[in-house]
Amino acid sequence: MSNECKTIHEFDFNLICEYFSNVERQGPGSPEVTIKALGFIDNLTTESRIADLGCGTGGQTMTLAQNTPGQITGLDLFPDFINIFNRNARTLGLSGRVKGIVGSMQETLPFEKESVDLIWSEGAIYNIGFERGLNEWRQYLKKDGYIAVSEASWFTAERPAEIYDYWMAHYTEIDTIPNKVAQMQNAGYIPVATFILPENCWTEHYFAPCCKMQQAFREKHRGNKAAEELILSERHEMELYHRYKEFYGYVFYIGKKL
Repeated sequence: MSNECKTIHEFDFNLICEYFSNVERQGPGSPEVTIKALGFIDNLTTESRIADLGCGTGGQTMTLAQNTPGQITGLDLFPDFINIFNRNARTLGLSGRVKGIVGSMQETLPFEKESVDLIWSEGAIYNIGFERGLNEWRQYLKKDGYIAVSEASWFTAERPAEIYDYWMAHYTEIDTIPNKVAQMQNAGYIPVATFILPENCWTEHYFAPCCKMQQAFREKHRGNKAAEELILSERHEMELYHRYKEFYGYVFYIGKKL
Protein backbone atom coordinates (compact mmCIF):
# COMPACT_ATOMS: atom_id res chain seq x y z
CA MET A 1 0.00 0.00 0.00
CA SER A 2 1.38 3.44 -0.92
CA ASN A 3 1.79 6.13 1.71
CA GLU A 4 -0.94 8.12 -0.03
CA CYS A 5 -3.42 5.30 0.61
CA LYS A 6 -2.55 4.74 4.26
CA THR A 7 -5.32 5.50 6.69
CA ILE A 8 -4.47 7.65 9.70
CA HIS A 9 -4.84 4.59 11.96
CA GLU A 10 -1.91 2.88 10.23
CA PHE A 11 0.60 5.42 11.53
CA ASP A 12 2.34 5.26 14.90
CA PHE A 13 -0.05 6.14 17.75
CA ASN A 14 2.37 8.56 19.43
CA LEU A 15 3.36 10.21 16.17
CA ILE A 16 -0.27 10.90 15.25
CA CYS A 17 -0.92 12.33 18.69
CA GLU A 18 2.10 14.64 18.54
CA TYR A 19 1.26 15.82 15.03
CA PHE A 20 -2.35 16.75 15.79
CA SER A 21 -1.56 18.15 19.24
CA ASN A 22 0.08 21.06 17.44
CA VAL A 23 -3.17 22.31 15.90
CA GLU A 24 -6.38 23.57 17.49
CA ARG A 25 -8.63 21.32 15.41
CA GLN A 26 -7.99 17.74 14.42
CA GLY A 27 -10.37 17.91 11.45
CA PRO A 28 -12.42 20.34 9.34
CA GLY A 29 -14.69 22.72 11.23
CA SER A 30 -14.91 26.23 12.64
CA PRO A 31 -16.39 28.09 15.62
CA GLU A 32 -19.05 29.53 13.32
CA VAL A 33 -20.14 26.07 12.17
CA THR A 34 -20.23 24.73 15.73
CA ILE A 35 -22.46 27.65 16.75
CA LYS A 36 -24.68 27.17 13.69
CA ALA A 37 -25.22 23.49 14.52
CA LEU A 38 -25.88 24.36 18.15
CA GLY A 39 -28.66 26.69 16.98
CA PHE A 40 -30.78 23.66 16.06
CA ILE A 41 -30.65 22.25 19.62
CA ASP A 42 -33.52 23.21 21.93
CA ASN A 43 -34.09 23.22 25.68
CA LEU A 44 -30.52 23.13 27.02
CA THR A 45 -30.25 24.40 30.61
CA THR A 46 -27.63 24.64 33.33
CA GLU A 47 -28.67 21.10 34.33
CA SER A 48 -28.09 19.64 30.86
CA ARG A 49 -25.40 17.02 30.28
CA ILE A 50 -23.47 17.13 27.03
CA ALA A 51 -20.98 14.53 25.75
CA ASP A 52 -18.45 15.45 23.05
CA LEU A 53 -17.19 12.13 21.66
CA GLY A 54 -13.82 12.12 19.90
CA CYS A 55 -13.26 15.61 21.27
CA GLY A 56 -9.56 15.86 20.40
CA THR A 57 -7.94 18.82 22.12
CA GLY A 58 -11.34 20.47 22.47
CA GLY A 59 -11.38 23.20 19.82
CA GLN A 60 -15.11 22.75 19.22
CA THR A 61 -15.83 21.80 22.84
CA MET A 62 -14.68 25.17 24.16
CA THR A 63 -16.90 26.90 21.60
CA LEU A 64 -19.81 24.74 22.79
CA ALA A 65 -19.14 25.65 26.41
CA GLN A 66 -18.96 29.36 25.62
CA ASN A 67 -22.31 29.28 23.82
CA THR A 68 -24.48 26.94 25.86
CA PRO A 69 -25.15 26.09 29.51
CA GLY A 70 -24.72 22.68 31.08
CA GLN A 71 -22.00 20.22 32.03
CA ILE A 72 -19.79 19.00 29.19
CA THR A 73 -17.69 15.85 29.15
CA GLY A 74 -15.19 15.43 26.34
CA LEU A 75 -13.98 11.91 25.57
CA ASP A 76 -10.98 10.96 23.44
CA LEU A 77 -8.64 7.99 23.03
CA PHE A 78 -5.43 10.05 23.19
CA PRO A 79 -4.30 11.00 26.74
CA ASP A 80 -2.18 13.88 25.42
CA PHE A 81 -5.23 15.36 23.70
CA ILE A 82 -7.16 15.19 26.97
CA ASN A 83 -4.32 16.87 28.87
CA ILE A 84 -4.43 19.75 26.39
CA PHE A 85 -8.25 19.76 26.53
CA ASN A 86 -8.29 20.16 30.33
CA ARG A 87 -5.55 22.77 30.21
CA ASN A 88 -7.56 24.79 27.68
CA ALA A 89 -10.66 24.52 29.86
CA ARG A 90 -8.72 25.87 32.85
CA THR A 91 -7.23 28.71 30.79
CA LEU A 92 -10.70 29.77 29.62
CA GLY A 93 -12.19 29.50 33.10
CA LEU A 94 -14.44 26.61 32.06
CA SER A 95 -13.06 23.77 34.17
CA GLY A 96 -15.98 24.01 36.60
CA ARG A 97 -18.31 22.53 33.99
CA VAL A 98 -16.04 21.18 31.22
CA LYS A 99 -13.97 18.04 31.77
CA GLY A 100 -12.01 15.81 29.41
CA ILE A 101 -11.60 12.08 30.05
CA VAL A 102 -9.71 9.32 28.25
CA GLY A 103 -11.93 6.71 26.68
CA SER A 104 -12.67 4.75 23.53
CA MET A 105 -15.73 4.78 21.29
CA GLN A 106 -15.11 1.09 20.71
CA GLU A 107 -16.03 0.33 24.31
CA THR A 108 -19.04 1.00 26.53
CA LEU A 109 -19.23 4.74 27.13
CA PRO A 110 -18.90 6.01 30.72
CA PHE A 111 -22.43 7.43 30.89
CA GLU A 112 -25.64 6.08 32.40
CA LYS A 113 -28.36 5.11 29.98
CA GLU A 114 -30.74 7.98 29.14
CA SER A 115 -28.61 10.46 31.08
CA VAL A 116 -27.30 12.73 28.30
CA ASP A 117 -29.18 15.63 26.72
CA LEU A 118 -26.85 16.15 23.75
CA ILE A 119 -24.23 13.98 22.08
CA TRP A 120 -21.77 15.94 19.93
CA SER A 121 -19.09 14.57 17.61
CA GLU A 122 -17.31 16.66 14.98
CA GLY A 123 -15.49 14.58 12.38
CA ALA A 124 -15.01 11.63 14.74
CA ILE A 125 -17.95 9.25 14.42
CA TYR A 126 -16.14 7.62 11.48
CA ASN A 127 -13.90 5.91 14.08
CA ILE A 128 -16.68 3.41 14.73
CA GLY A 129 -18.88 4.15 11.72
CA PHE A 130 -21.86 6.44 11.25
CA GLU A 131 -24.60 3.81 11.58
CA ARG A 132 -22.99 2.03 14.51
CA GLY A 133 -22.43 5.32 16.33
CA LEU A 134 -26.01 6.49 15.85
CA ASN A 135 -27.40 3.17 17.04
CA GLU A 136 -25.09 2.58 20.00
CA TRP A 137 -25.08 6.15 21.28
CA ARG A 138 -28.88 6.45 21.24
CA GLN A 139 -29.14 4.47 24.50
CA TYR A 140 -27.30 7.22 26.39
CA LEU A 141 -29.65 9.98 25.27
CA LYS A 142 -32.69 11.06 27.21
CA LYS A 143 -36.01 11.03 25.38
CA ASP A 144 -36.06 14.07 23.08
CA GLY A 145 -32.27 14.33 23.45
CA TYR A 146 -30.20 15.43 20.48
CA ILE A 147 -27.29 14.10 18.50
CA ALA A 148 -25.12 16.35 16.31
CA VAL A 149 -22.28 14.91 14.24
CA SER A 150 -20.27 15.96 11.23
CA GLU A 151 -19.58 13.22 8.73
CA ALA A 152 -17.82 12.79 5.38
CA SER A 153 -20.44 12.63 2.63
CA TRP A 154 -20.77 12.54 -1.15
CA PHE A 155 -22.40 15.58 -2.74
CA THR A 156 -23.08 13.87 -6.06
CA ALA A 157 -24.43 10.53 -7.28
CA GLU A 158 -21.25 9.93 -9.29
CA ARG A 159 -17.65 10.96 -8.67
CA PRO A 160 -14.21 10.54 -10.32
CA ALA A 161 -12.41 7.24 -9.79
CA GLU A 162 -9.41 8.80 -8.02
CA ILE A 163 -11.40 10.35 -5.19
CA TYR A 164 -13.78 7.39 -5.00
CA ASP A 165 -10.85 4.96 -4.61
CA TYR A 166 -9.24 7.21 -1.98
CA TRP A 167 -12.35 7.21 0.18
CA MET A 168 -13.00 3.50 -0.29
CA ALA A 169 -9.50 2.91 1.11
CA HIS A 170 -10.11 5.24 4.05
CA TYR A 171 -13.80 5.11 4.96
CA THR A 172 -16.20 2.86 3.07
CA GLU A 173 -19.22 4.29 4.92
CA ILE A 174 -19.01 7.61 3.10
CA ASP A 175 -22.39 8.03 1.40
CA THR A 176 -24.76 10.60 -0.07
CA ILE A 177 -26.62 13.04 2.17
CA PRO A 178 -30.09 11.47 1.58
CA ASN A 179 -28.73 8.04 2.48
CA LYS A 180 -27.14 9.39 5.67
CA VAL A 181 -30.42 11.07 6.66
CA ALA A 182 -32.24 7.77 6.06
CA GLN A 183 -29.72 6.00 8.30
CA MET A 184 -30.41 8.55 11.03
CA GLN A 185 -34.15 7.95 10.73
CA ASN A 186 -33.70 4.20 10.81
CA ALA A 187 -31.63 4.50 13.99
CA GLY A 188 -34.57 6.13 15.81
CA TYR A 189 -34.07 9.85 15.35
CA ILE A 190 -36.11 12.63 13.80
CA PRO A 191 -33.75 14.37 11.35
CA VAL A 192 -33.74 18.00 12.48
CA ALA A 193 -31.22 19.60 10.14
CA THR A 194 -28.35 18.95 7.76
CA PHE A 195 -25.92 21.42 6.25
CA ILE A 196 -22.64 21.26 4.37
CA LEU A 197 -19.57 22.68 6.07
CA PRO A 198 -18.19 25.59 4.01
CA GLU A 199 -14.84 25.36 2.27
CA ASN A 200 -13.04 27.53 4.83
CA CYS A 201 -13.61 24.78 7.44
CA TRP A 202 -11.10 22.76 5.42
CA THR A 203 -8.76 25.41 4.07
CA GLU A 204 -8.56 28.07 6.77
CA HIS A 205 -9.32 26.13 9.93
CA TYR A 206 -7.70 22.76 9.16
CA PHE A 207 -5.23 22.63 6.27
CA ALA A 208 -3.61 26.03 6.87
CA PRO A 209 -2.72 25.39 10.55
CA CYS A 210 -1.40 21.94 9.63
CA CYS A 211 0.79 23.32 6.85
CA LYS A 212 2.11 26.01 9.16
CA MET A 213 3.46 23.53 11.69
CA GLN A 214 4.64 20.78 9.30
CA GLN A 215 8.11 22.22 8.72
CA ALA A 216 8.88 22.31 12.44
CA PHE A 217 7.48 18.77 12.79
CA ARG A 218 9.65 17.58 9.91
CA GLU A 219 12.78 19.19 11.35
CA LYS A 220 12.15 17.69 14.78
CA HIS A 221 11.81 14.22 13.23
CA ARG A 222 14.46 14.58 10.56
CA GLY A 223 15.38 11.12 9.24
CA ASN A 224 12.21 9.55 10.63
CA LYS A 225 10.55 7.85 7.68
CA ALA A 226 7.21 7.45 9.44
CA ALA A 227 7.03 11.18 10.23
CA GLU A 228 7.74 12.05 6.61
CA GLU A 229 5.11 9.57 5.42
CA LEU A 230 2.55 11.12 7.76
CA ILE A 231 3.19 14.59 6.35
CA LEU A 232 3.00 13.30 2.77
CA SER A 233 -0.28 11.54 3.56
CA GLU A 234 -1.79 14.71 5.01
CA ARG A 235 -0.62 16.79 2.05
CA HIS A 236 -2.11 14.26 -0.35
CA GLU A 237 -5.46 14.63 1.43
CA MET A 238 -5.22 18.39 0.99
CA GLU A 239 -4.38 18.11 -2.72
CA LEU A 240 -7.31 15.77 -3.32
CA TYR A 241 -9.68 18.13 -1.54
CA HIS A 242 -8.63 21.05 -3.72
CA ARG A 243 -9.15 18.94 -6.86
CA TYR A 244 -12.42 17.27 -5.92
CA LYS A 245 -14.14 19.46 -3.31
CA GLU A 246 -17.30 19.74 -5.44
CA PHE A 247 -17.86 16.00 -5.00
CA TYR A 248 -17.52 15.55 -1.22
CA GLY A 249 -17.03 17.22 2.13
CA TYR A 250 -18.22 17.20 5.71
CA VAL A 251 -21.91 17.54 6.52
CA PHE A 252 -23.50 18.23 9.89
CA TYR A 253 -26.33 15.85 10.74
CA ILE A 254 -28.56 16.80 13.66
CA GLY A 255 -31.24 14.47 14.99
CA LYS A 256 -33.65 14.22 17.91
CA LYS A 257 -34.24 10.93 19.70
CA LEU A 258 -37.77 9.62 19.39
